[in-house]
Amino acid sequence: MQTVKDRPGHDRRYALSSAKLLRATGWKPEVPFEEGLKATIDWYRANRKWVARVKSGEYQSYYERNYANR
Repeated sequence: MQTVKDRPGHDRRYALSSAKLLRATGWKPEVPFEEGLKATIDWYRANRKWVARVKSGEYQSYYERNYANR
């Protein structure tokens, strides 16, 4: 494996908060973060063929055929 120089301006840390959304709308998550993350990982593991198609870029030709001239 070969390491490459990091790109200029690359963020080293991302911090997200839903506090403003909670204050403005009263919205609350229905699923705790850890539970939702586990469910997401389980879904991707159960749908490996879908993931492979997305990673292959196959969908790009579909979108070009159907949406390029809109």
